[in-house]
Amino acid sequence: MKIQMLVYPGMTPLDLIGPAQAWARLPDAQIQYVWKVPGPVVTDTGLSVVATTAFADAWEAPDILFAPGGQGPAFDLLVDDETIEFLAMRGQKAGWVTSVCTGSLLLAAAGLLTGYRATSHWLMLEELAHLGAIPTAGRWVVDRNRATGGGVTAGIDFGLMLVGLLAGEPRARVTQLMMEYAPKPPFRSGSPEEALPETVAAVRRGWTATSEERVREQIGRAAGRLALSAR
Repeated sequence: MKIQMLVYPGMTPLDLIGPAQAWARLPDAQIQYVWKVPGPVVTDTGLSVVATTAFADAWEAPDILFAPGGQGPAFDLLVDDETIEFLAMRGQKAGWVTSVCTGSLLLAAAGLLTGYRATSHWLMLEELAHLGAIPTAGRWVVDRNRATGGGVTAGIDFGLMLVGLLAGEPRARVTQLMMEYAPKPPFRSGSPEEALPETVAAVRRGWTATSEERVREQIGRAAGRLALSAR
C-alpha cells in the first residue's frame, strides 16, 4: 500500500496527521511525504514536518495520493507549476486521489476533480466550482476513486472512512478504537450550522479582511491555467 502525501510550507499539519495516523495501520503501508526537496517543512503552526522524498523520486503510481490544505500558502500553490504538474501526473496513475480541507482546491487546479463531487473547508467549498469540481457539503465525499474531506479535523473521520473502504469495516473500527477517537467537543461550534451567528460572522470578517482578494486572484489564475490545459 503505497501512500503518497504532499507536504509544503505553511500547510495545516492536522490535515495531514489525521489521515496519516489512520492509514499507517493499513496492511503493508508505506508512506512517502513528498515536497520539491527532502527536509524539514515548516507548517502554519511553526511545527516542522519532514519531507522524506523529492518530487522527482516519488512513486509514479501510488495507491493513494493525498493533498492537505492550508491558508495563504495553499492558495499560492494553485499557480505553482511544479506542484500542480506533480499532482496532475501522479493523480493520473493513482488508485485513489484524496485531500482534506483546501487540499481539494489543489487537486482541482491539477484537473483531478473535473466533473467529480468534492468537499473542502466550508469557507472555500463553493470555490471548487471555479476549478471544475462539483461542490458537495459533507464531512467527507467519495465519488468513484476521488475522496475528499472537509476542514482540518475532518481528516480523522475521512481517514477512518477510507480505511473501511480499503481494508474493511472491522479494521477501521479497530483503528478508531486504537486512536480512542470518541470526540466530545466542549462547544457546539464546529460548523456554520451549529455555531452561533455571531461566531460565524466573526470568522467571515476575519477571512475577508485578510485573504479574500488574494485567494480569488489565485483561484482565477488557476482556473485560467486549467482552461488552457484542457484545450
